[in-house]
Amino acid sequence: MRIAIIGTRGIPNNYGGFEQCAEYLSVGLVRKGYDVTVYNSHNHPYQQKEWNGVEICHCYDPEYKLGTAGQFIYDLNCIKDARKKNFDVILQLGYTSSSVWGWMLPPQSVITTNMDGMEWNRAKYSKRAKAFLRMAERLAVLTSDHLIADSTEIQRYVKNKYGKEPVFIPYGATLFNDNNPAVLLEYRLRPYQYNMLIARMEPENSVETILDGYCLTESEHKFLVVGNTNNAFGNYLVKKFKFNPNIIFSGSIFSGDKLNNLRFYSNLYFHGHTVGGTNPSLLEAMASNALICASDNVFNRAVLNENAWYFNTPADVAQYIDSIDKGSGAYNGMITNNRDRIENFYNIDNIVNSYANHFEQIVSERVEKSQAKISEGQVTFN
Repeated sequence: MRIAIIGTRGIPNNYGGFEQCAEYLSVGLVRKGYDVTVYNSHNHPYQQKEWNGVEICHCYDPEYKLGTAGQFIYDLNCIKDARKKNFDVILQLGYTSSSVWGWMLPPQSVITTNMDGMEWNRAKYSKRAKAFLRMAERLAVLTSDHLIADSTEIQRYVKNKYGKEPVFIPYGATLFNDNNPAVLLEYRLRPYQYNMLIARMEPENSVETILDGYCLTESEHKFLVVGNTNNAFGNYLVKKFKFNPNIIFSGSIFSGDKLNNLRFYSNLYFHGHTVGGTNPSLLEAMASNALICASDNVFNRAVLNENAWYFNTPADVAQYIDSIDKGSGAYNGMITNNRDRIENFYNIDNIVNSYANHFEQIVSERVEKSQAKISEGQVTFN
């Protein structure tokens, strides 16, 4: 079976959640014997045509010149290339800038789309942008043969709104066991003597709320903020909190080993995402022995259940920072429960198998429908 993955900036991951998903999913599918192509931006740092058995197809991406408009052109270029190739399945990861080209997706391929979160609910978007995103969501539903939800809440939302029930396949993570405190030296940190977060610098990720809360405390622990601050909101945050020398803006970190160790040795790991489904960075925190304090919403509670603390306000954040000491060992049960959840449910092998089963089923359904049409035609002709 030939499978294409579109909708990301490419692999290996140098950006975010969908890229991380495409990375482990494509490699896992290749190991199971599938022929997999991942579409990459032409200016992705990795320029080879193959990565761990996955074929890489680079397409022109003018986002660096045109900003958001460039994403639409990049997605169009990927779809135009996919039309030239006989893929059995095309997996779209997201729909924001691709669903407007949905009518151009190759009809010979089965199209299945991961619906991501409710993009139109993100605080950073204007009313006009939110209206467009609602339209894009509808187009994705209309132009896809099948839908995937990474969260039961997204699955329920799509079913109630559009009358179609996506297959539920969450993201996955791998348990981290190779902890090494030497990694902390680069950031001048000590085990369990700092709190942290990893996020894109966007309003809906609660970064400002979390840092406001930290500034209400008298904690001597440092606060590590991991994420690219080279955007308007990131610049705003750096300026707002520059008075506090204990807040460290590290910028982006793409080394999995560094990130896992930073999570492992943090006191509290804050996950502020308020929209979307199952977030990959949250699963990775669970897999890395992080003690988690999350934004209080249905998406995060569905993943963490009672094995985390939840915040709504800066005062909530301050209370947890002032009262929780991971190094005491008092909360090891929560950490163990989250690791068990990764091992038994959000396991990458399970996720890859779920995608493989989904692909096999939808291709089989396509073949059966085609054969039925041929049979009906023969009967009518006779």
